[in-house]
Amino acid sequence: MLDGCTPWPEEFAARYRREGLWRGECLGDLPRTWARAFGDGTALVGGELRLSYRDLENRVARMAAGFHRLGIEPGDRIVLQLPNVPEFVVVAFALFRVGAKPVFSLASHRANEIRHLCELSGASGYVVPGVHRGFDHTALALRMAEEVPSLRRIFVLDEETGEETGEGTGEERDTVVPLSQVDADPVPLPASDPSDVAFFLLSGGTTALPKLIPRTHDDYAYQTRAVAELCELGADDVYLAALPVEFNFTWGCPGVVGTLGSGGTVVLAESPVAEDCFHAIERERVTVTSVVPTVAQLWLEEAEWAEADLSSLRVLQIGGARLQPELAARIEPELGCRLQQVFGMAEGMLSMSRKGDDPESVVNTQGRPISPADEVRIVDERDAEVPAGVTGELLTRGPYTLRGYYRAEEHNRRAFTEDGFYRTGDLARLTAEGNLVIEGRLKDVVIRGGDKIAAGEVEGHLLTHPSVARAAVVPVPDEFLGERIYAFIVHRDGRDERDGRDEQGAQDERDERDERSEKPALAELKRALHERGLAEFKLPDRVEFVDDFPLTPLGKIDKKVLAAAAKDPALSRRWTSAESTPGRQDPALSRHRAPAKSTP
Repeated sequence: MLDGCTPWPEEFAARYRREGLWRGECLGDLPRTWARAFGDGTALVGGELRLSYRDLENRVARMAAGFHRLGIEPGDRIVLQLPNVPEFVVVAFALFRVGAKPVFSLASHRANEIRHLCELSGASGYVVPGVHRGFDHTALALRMAEEVPSLRRIFVLDEETGEETGEGTGEERDTVVPLSQVDADPVPLPASDPSDVAFFLLSGGTTALPKLIPRTHDDYAYQTRAVAELCELGADDVYLAALPVEFNFTWGCPGVVGTLGSGGTVVLAESPVAEDCFHAIERERVTVTSVVPTVAQLWLEEAEWAEADLSSLRVLQIGGARLQPELAARIEPELGCRLQQVFGMAEGMLSMSRKGDDPESVVNTQGRPISPADEVRIVDERDAEVPAGVTGELLTRGPYTLRGYYRAEEHNRRAFTEDGFYRTGDLARLTAEGNLVIEGRLKDVVIRGGDKIAAGEVEGHLLTHPSVARAAVVPVPDEFLGERIYAFIVHRDGRDERDGRDEQGAQDERDERDERSEKPALAELKRALHERGLAEFKLPDRVEFVDDFPLTPLGKIDKKVLAAAAKDPALSRRWTSAESTPGRQDPALSRHRAPAKSTP
């Protein structure tokens, strides 16, 4: 395995191979296998471009040969930063085939993150989109080439840069290569070791620069195959990649790779905007897609007014953050498709609800691990396992869960137990039926006077109040208690899209609208939460009403920004401005909002 990575112990690797989980498949060979099996079937749709499986294999083979001709060698690390375009898929598989190791980067990453990724990975190449959403990635790449000694070649999606790619000094022209020129007649290439690293995903969270997660050919081929089988994907399925394709959720849960391995069609959306995605669902007859809870809520708002035909959609996967039961319960009746809760991480372990699970489990749990070889422990602060129903930290190991981050020896000592279990940092419990319930993050807590309060628990109670549309809880430093509970709330002002659906009658509707019309005072919210049985020490100390939340590039609520705003309330008025830090609020997520329904 690549130096700086932690391999699975040989006894585990041997067992995974013996049990048929690891089959010795290399990711770079998959397009060739798919082309033989599915031929002229539509593999990829992106904008006006439609590629069959044969087209995809031809492009991968020619680009791999082109990379080889340009000196990309087995073991080279290449930072891959492209939006949701077909070229992302072609470039990734071409690099797999030549034996290089892509580092999947967010399109919203800028100099700080890219420099970190290039230096940590020792990247020799960098693939950029040119100009994307007004930002000149080529200029950033040239700057990185000056600052990072290992970076010697930049590949640009030239459709985005026009004639600018050919300008500049002779040295720049040698450094920058349009992707359209990465092309050559296919040639035999050295075979990759299935046990070796195929590519790198990035660790999640918003509090630090990402760590690199090595994913091997063996483990990722197994993950995507297992999830596709669990989801019963087939050649008639159409998967909409609504979230960024570089995320594990979109790339392989089952995502792009699992769908292509099943003979289905992948449709790449430019963004998760409801209006655009709804048109794509109608046009391509999409059957499966995956979003985070924030995006799901925006889709529900749009569905009230949208005229698009969503009848083809059979499964909506929701993961990436804790899904409140109140929101989960709305998916099937309002969108007309089955909800599949997904808990997972780029580091590995996935847990999902299944077709045939009882409705209560689907709404309130995150299902069961996808593999019989997944090992799960729920432990207390002393690493002692707790009984079913008791909340503790989730530990896991298995055939597709990493054994160590790349070049992070010191962090790995804290992140893994001596026997190889990964400390996820998630608070979880197991139901009597064996379903996993994620209660929040170990660090997503407020330590108030020595008491640990899970932010997700308080948020769930706040969402039951008729005036609360969305809620997010963060800690704010306090001289006497250490931390206090600060709640940000998006107000439901009486014009909410759900007005008029109250089955108790017109008078109840009017009463509820009256109750929503005024923003509740802190005392009223505390009283309501206390009446629900929430302990006194868990009640919010301060509440701030905001128009919307800052979001990470994946569409999760950015609690790092909220925590800063809790210390300086003036910041809450700036997180959606054009001058805010790129990526904090993706304008695509809030560009189209459902109009407020007028009150009768």
